Amino acid sequence: MKVLGIGGSPREGGNTDTLLARFMEGAASTGAEVKILSACRLKIAGCFHCDACYEKGICKVKDDMPLVYREMESADRIVLASPLHFLTVTAQLKALIDRCQALWARKYILKIPPLGDKRERKGFFISVGGRRTIPNLFDAELVTIKNLFRMIDVAYAGDLLIPGIDAKGDILKHPEALEQAYQAGQKFVQDP
Repeated sequence: MKVLGIGGSPREGGNTDTLLARFMEGAASTGAEVKILSACRLKIAGCFHCDACYEKGICKVKDDMPLVYREMESADRIVLASPLHFLTVTAQLKALIDRCQALWARKYILKIPPLGDKRERKGFFISVGGRRTIPNLFDAELVTIKNLFRMIDVAYAGDLLIPGIDAKGDILKHPEALEQAYQAGQKFVQDP
């Protein structure tokens, strides 16, 4: 079992990174092979909508995105993590998601599996938001994440969404959230 985590936080070592790391520790405790990529450390341009991917399902932009495609293709489970930025995912994670247009082209234009095979993959989402008083705080993020997973044939298996977490290190004041992340990582791997 291989679990790929993709972090979208531009604040290295922040609350989202901490939760993602704890989630992956839980997954690893079950014997899963885990790997974390940081969208912010990778060089990923936005999609140019040139439609070159319609020919072979391969993006023509030369940057770090092929690494992401390879890691997603080899994963059994995919975890995305992003703090709320203007009520949606960060720009860095959104660029990565937009570049999944090549995977969309594989599925809908070329009629081939977007991640290279028909293995049953599952996806999970982790997010923190600074506000507590906004109703449906995570709704816009969830629309983006759920649609990405659906488009790349990854079954949405759940999420960990924590409001009221803003300043760097705030999550450390919430050991119950860290434990939730650890247990969610275990469950994510163990559930069929």
